[in-house]
Amino acid sequence: MTEQIGIKFNKDLGKPMAKSASDITTTNADGKQITPLTQEQKYLFDKNGWLLVPGVLTESEIEEMRDHCYRLKNDPESIEGIHRSTYGGPLEKLIDHPVVVAYGNEFLASPYLASEECYGFRMEMSFLALRSTEDDPPFSFSAHNGNGLHRISGDCHEYQCLPGQAFSGLTRVVWELNPVGKKDGGTMFITGSHKAAYPAPEVARTQEWDYWDTYSCPAGSVVIFTEAITHSGQAWQNPDTDRVAVFNAYNSVDRRWSLSRPPQALLETMPPKRQTLFRDAFVKGNVTGTPFEMSV
Repeated sequence: MTEQIGIKFNKDLGKPMAKSASDITTTNADGKQITPLTQEQKYLFDKNGWLLVPGVLTESEIEEMRDHCYRLKNDPESIEGIHRSTYGGPLEKLIDHPVVVAYGNEFLASPYLASEECYGFRMEMSFLALRSTEDDPPFSFSAHNGNGLHRISGDCHEYQCLPGQAFSGLTRVVWELNPVGKKDGGTMFITGSHKAAYPAPEVARTQEWDYWDTYSCPAGSVVIFTEAITHSGQAWQNPDTDRVAVFNAYNSVDRRWSLSRPPQALLETMPPKRQTLFRDAFVKGNVTGTPFEMSV
């Protein structure tokens, strides 16, 4: 059976712009090759609303990034000013890690606003979640979002799909820099709720509801989820380790949910291709490194 593939159409006479995500941007700002998502990964993300990719980072990367996170929380003055955020230092490479670009190309990118010098999507925000059993008060469970397939057009928390193609809207990418066990306190999801047609029952607002899902993973794993899914954080339960997680978010070129961005001085030191993730949110001609041709 021939694989069914969604085609992105140009607004001018319906000419196809790209047949697959692999036709969009093939390397990241560090020159690393982008491996497109597998058919299984695309299917599972679309079906579930979230995807775990285990063991993405190397031990040396994990150690350096984790150290940066602890310094951010406990000793920020020890970090050079422009790197004093989750956009900076060793965490900068997470911004357009090949796994992130592969996801963005598939579920977020506008093909005619992308090139080999410019990403077809943009970055929204970044923050640190460093949690322990000693947090006072503990992190609160707070279920939110869901029903993204039925949001009004233009809502950043939406999810759209048709056979062979999907658009995830505002999307969260969580880098877990310590191991996470199923009962430790990772992010929770009501799987499939990004497509729910009915309001959730009141019991869904309680953490004990049987239909909440979560994950376990080794350090250096990444969890990607659409903000259109019902989800929540929770208190950390493992006294032997902390949760050290970097939460990044991405959006389409024409949408903006927050005003978060790297310090200008840091942005100016980034490779030009990485800088394109922080361009202003608009459409017409919003591409760099190549002539803008609507008919391409």
